[in-house]
Amino acid sequence: MSFIDAATRVGFRTSERPEGRFARTVAADFSNDPTIQPPTEGKHFAEMQSAPRFPLQLAVSLKSQDGAQTAETRNISANGVLFAMDSDVPVGSMVDFTIVLPGDVVGSSSDVQIDCRGRVVRSFEESGRRGVGVVIDEYHFERA
Repeated sequence: MSFIDAATRVGFRTSERPEGRFARTVAADFSNDPTIQPPTEGKHFAEMQSAPRFPLQLAVSLKSQDGAQTAETRNISANGVLFAMDSDVPVGSMVDFTIVLPGDVVGSSSDVQIDCRGRVVRSFEESGRRGVGVVIDEYHFERA
């Protein structure tokens, strides 16, 4: 089940457009985005990247076996998240994180909290920060 399917099940109408500064069409082609690198690890990785990615910068606390770290989302898709971080999380690590989507972004009167568990599938350095790609294996929606 995708984020969109799950959001619909908890009562968010995905056909509604949010009002205000977020009410615009966003193209799903991010080929010029420097935070998105072409797939290099074979067909499976390419399939995971097939979902449209949406540029969304949100502060997140990410927990791994090495402890809690702060991160910022760079883009989010139905399959995963790309984080910008100051320290590395090794590929293969299991991580837990919570994303709070502002209500006006998702067309709701209240924020939506998404508790996620995933695994790191990609890590790279860019402009002095780490890019960490995480595939979301489990998630749960809650109203914040």
